[in-house]
Amino acid sequence: MERSLSFIEAICEATRQEMDIDPSVIVMGLGVDDPKAILGTTQGIAQRFGPDRIFDTPLSEDGMTGVAIGMALAGLRPIHVHTRMDFLLLAMNQLVNVAAKTHYMYGGQESVPLVVRAIIGKSWGQGAQHSQALYSYFMHIPGLKVVVPTTPYDAKGCLIEAIRDNNPVIFVEHRLLYFQKCPVPEQLYAIQPGKARVTVVGKDITLIGISYMQLECLRAQKYLEGVGISAEVIDPIWLSPLDITTIVNSVRKTKRLLVADNAWLTCGASAEIIAQVVESIQGTCDIQVKRMGFAYTPCPTTPALEDQFYPNARQVASEVHKMILPDAPLWIPDYRADLKAVEFKGPF
Repeated sequence: MERSLSFIEAICEATRQEMDIDPSVIVMGLGVDDPKAILGTTQGIAQRFGPDRIFDTPLSEDGMTGVAIGMALAGLRPIHVHTRMDFLLLAMNQLVNVAAKTHYMYGGQESVPLVVRAIIGKSWGQGAQHSQALYSYFMHIPGLKVVVPTTPYDAKGCLIEAIRDNNPVIFVEHRLLYFQKCPVPEQLYAIQPGKARVTVVGKDITLIGISYMQLECLRAQKYLEGVGISAEVIDPIWLSPLDITTIVNSVRKTKRLLVADNAWLTCGASAEIIAQVVESIQGTCDIQVKRMGFAYTPCPTTPALEDQFYPNARQVASEVHKMILPDAPLWIPDYRADLKAVEFKGPF
């Protein structure tokens, strides 16, 4: 019988298995060894490997990132866990000017094999300083890889790949994905950088869903299917390096592209994807493009305002309908409770 794991269980298993085979892999971060175990993602690791290989850190993002970089330079492979991506801003100099540039500045003789786990997304009204998704900041920097897995299958495979990489990887986890389940092999496997996945084949429009928005795009695809619109859905998985070829090939077929992001649109991942698509396709065919993401204001705390701030599947479906049928009356699909249970399916 094919087994299924949650996103939480997949991260935990990948960490444990890599620590089993490679004694240089360590885990550090605020609360990684406490009973809550970073929402369960480090559950059992402290009991298995002890305090030399998994340990709590002070609330000092800049200083502890420097420690992690030093450990990486000395031959270890740290996984540095941040329960909120927002506070990576306190370690930007370490990540951007030291970790990302070391391999280049030393002519390939030195490297920083560091994984930075950064958790994003709303959960219980966390507001302006605890809900941001800042991965586009790191996409801008040569020397950093950025991965945003959406399935438990990819969470395990991408984390294994990130741990084995000889240079720093920003590993982004959306907390609303944590309880999704899908088939995950028990054996070790790696998801190589720079390869996107077509999750649903379609012909009328290409939907790119980044991180949790992949799930909303899968739901939107079901809404659209009900009114005769065939949407192709793509999960980019890695934002840097980005598999633009898979996306371009899809848009050449559908002639339309909507990118749904978990962040603001200005200078964001959605803007980069659309710019690269337009550069590749311009002059060969006419295409329509659209971005959806955070409203351009700090993240609110109340559920009513959050509903306006974060795009959802019905809004995505409505925008697609408008793109394809611009002269038709405004259509917002009726809420379907069954789509709330949409999960990622395998095999992949």
